[in-house]
Amino acid sequence: MTPPENQGQGSNATIPAGSPAVSLCVMRKRADFLKAASARRQGTGGFLLQARDRGDGTSTIRIGFTASKKIGNAVLRNRAKRRLRALAREGLPAQALPGWDYVLVARPEATVSRPYADLCADLAQALRSIHRPKP
Repeated sequence: MTPPENQGQGSNATIPAGSPAVSLCVMRKRADFLKAASARRQGTGGFLLQARDRGDGTSTIRIGFTASKKIGNAVLRNRAKRRLRALAREGLPAQALPGWDYVLVARPEATVSRPYADLCADLAQALRSIHRPKP
């Protein structure tokens, strides 16, 4: 049984060496995805980024991945999610804010076929836009 403070946090993901002391957790519960969907969002050429500040004061970054049947068959959906997971592992620890939830939503054809370097640039731009203060 997990301690109460870790309940519902999801599984811990690996963090690249040399990254700040921030833990990444994968979201698993539908309610967490729905809360993120109703918060801030930023579309890019390769995916849609949804984000929300949990406001719980923890240093945990939670991440979720979504690829609907609009993406294609199971092979294409899994490929899209693998690319999004690699993107999150590489880019989020350095650029994301602690205490936030992020959901990467795959886009039909674009997530699978877009060059990986462009996806990295999309993530950096989307995070800057999400974290820009509201006027």
